[in-house]
Amino acid sequence: MKRSSILVALLGVVIGLLLALLIQVVSGRSRKMKVSANDWRKVELILQCIDENYVDSVDRQKVTEAVAAAALSALDPHSGYMPPQVLEETEADLAGNFDGIGIQFNVPNDTAVVIEVIPGGPSEKIGLQPGDRLLKVDTTNIAGVHFPQDSMVRRMKGVAGTKVTVTVKRGAEVIPFEITRGKIPTYSVDAAFMVSDTTGYLRLSKFSRTTETEFLKSCLELLQQGMTELIFDLRDNTGGYLDQAYKLANLFLPRKAMIVYLEGRHRKREEYRADGMGPFQDLGVKILVNEGSASSSEIVAGALHDNGRATLIGRRTFGKGLVQEPFFFTDKSGMRITVARYYTPSGRCIQKPYSDDYDYEVLRRYDSGEMVHADSMRIEKGGILPDVFVPIDTTRAGPFYVAANRKATAMRFASAWFDTHRTELSRIDDYDALLDYLDRAGLERHFLDFAKSKDGLTPSQEEWATDKQYVMTQVRALVGRYSKLGDKAYYHLFLQTDDTFKAAMAQ
Repeated sequence: MKRSSILVALLGVVIGLLLALLIQVVSGRSRKMKVSANDWRKVELILQCIDENYVDSVDRQKVTEAVAAAALSALDPHSGYMPPQVLEETEADLAGNFDGIGIQFNVPNDTAVVIEVIPGGPSEKIGLQPGDRLLKVDTTNIAGVHFPQDSMVRRMKGVAGTKVTVTVKRGAEVIPFEITRGKIPTYSVDAAFMVSDTTGYLRLSKFSRTTETEFLKSCLELLQQGMTELIFDLRDNTGGYLDQAYKLANLFLPRKAMIVYLEGRHRKREEYRADGMGPFQDLGVKILVNEGSASSSEIVAGALHDNGRATLIGRRTFGKGLVQEPFFFTDKSGMRITVARYYTPSGRCIQKPYSDDYDYEVLRRYDSGEMVHADSMRIEKGGILPDVFVPIDTTRAGPFYVAANRKATAMRFASAWFDTHRTELSRIDDYDALLDYLDRAGLERHFLDFAKSKDGLTPSQEEWATDKQYVMTQVRALVGRYSKLGDKAYYHLFLQTDDTFKAAMAQ
């Protein structure tokens, strides 16, 4: 018995050694693939090994897209991979038009409410109106079910020529509209109007394919109304097409004035200079900027500032001095790769330093005190510094203001007001007439009653003394948006409590 036990033990040792050798032989085939640190072939070998050795079937598309996204994200914060849907949405946003039904809407209380019907679009032609509540898209219920707003947009968008049925509630009526989708123009000029006898105001939201055309048209209209000075609002404009930034700056600068130049490892220095044909070379310009003004916005601001053509007012800009070039794949995906840095006429690249928390750098500006103290701004931190610093207003966020914004009380009130005053508001197409209407409407009392009855919100006397100006400006702007003036009224009314705008007017 003792001898047999020894034999069994020895046999176990031999089998174990044989298994170990077998594992080494099998695993050794895929362990020693020769690559160098700078060899792109390593990525190919990884994918090949997955294909030949992975235990389950592989979703090649999923793995490929993960590799593409990871590779581009390792370069810099602005290079990136775009799957087909993301690329389509990005291109449509900057193209100047998209396929859809042509409405703007808000979702104040879990039901989408039409704010604007785009003139000439499919929805206007079929009879949709501001104030209509969207109940269904085709057979899908989108009201009162916490339906995601971006999903609503996707369901209403579609190829031009296709049909969609949108069911709305108008007063007590429920009306289904069969709408044939079409090409819907998107605008980069949010609003343009006169703010005094000689001063015009223009707000630009992005640099799309149609930006120069829109801008030129709006400015010429303001010139006809007596404009000799322009307040050009580039706050929160994150950029867009480089050529549109060049074309806009060109409108203001004399011949041969440097606008911007580009340079990269694989891109020779490329200079963009004014042709001297711009119609606004004698127009006074003040540009409003903040931490959300980036890329093409900074090119325009830098070009006009460095050439002595504009005063910059606000806060330090975002600090994006990189140029991305798009590359497209046949599967309708694409990528944007940083190919060069751009430099303002003074020779400065305004790109802010990369950091692990790059996406949250703007939040650090709050923590560091830069948003309220001009001496906290530093050129080496990136961006363009304004000539006139305007701190962020920290006084308007009182308890009632915050609570009402959290519940979208003002937005819901404006929608309810339009329901009962549709006829009067729909007739107003003049700003002075709108002001007269808003002054006579008794909005303050009606709003406070609404906030109390609908949301249980009643400000104390002290709270209302602090918050009244900002809350009621918001209420008036949202109600005014339902007039024929639309966004023009909305932005014009908001300027009444805008410290940066006031600083520009005082210069």
